[in-house]
Amino acid sequence: MPQKPETLEARIVAKSRLFTVEQVQLRFSNGVERTYERLVNKGQGYGAVMIVAMKDERTVLLIEEYCGGMDNYQLSIPKGLVEPGEDVLDAANRELMEEAGFGARRLEYITQLSLSPGYMSQSIAVVLARDLYEKRLPGDEPEPIRVDSVDLYALSELIARDNFTEGRALAALYLVRDLLEQRGELCR
Repeated sequence: MPQKPETLEARIVAKSRLFTVEQVQLRFSNGVERTYERLVNKGQGYGAVMIVAMKDERTVLLIEEYCGGMDNYQLSIPKGLVEPGEDVLDAANRELMEEAGFGARRLEYITQLSLSPGYMSQSIAVVLARDLYEKRLPGDEPEPIRVDSVDLYALSELIARDNFTEGRALAALYLVRDLLEQRGELCR
């Protein structure tokens, strides 16, 4: 394994309501020095969660909401921040209720995914939610979120849609599909 570079200096160079940019001066083991910039957590460090919510044995809930980064409406899976003092599974269930209008009786932590490790320190937990029931909680969304669904064996068709572009959601869907197949809980 390569030797981790030595940090010569690290300082915050920009801050907004949502983002903190840190500039880091590094020296690598071969003596080369580089300056990196990265988005870092705002200090709370509670994390985020995304939920693969199974409507039935093969169907996953999707949500469609306005995405400021893309400046359009996108399909994805429910997701959000973990609140202070909140367990990841509790956060997943709360976000599912806020965004899709469903709760889950069975929640399972699957894995942690980095968002963009080259310039972001954040990661997101992937949670599988099953045995759903209708329950809506008020959320912080500015408008109602449309709920849709997709068959786990129609992911290539989903990818072909212009309004589904989120790589981490796609990775979570494939991970869950593979896991359920390996367990013998999902059949074509």
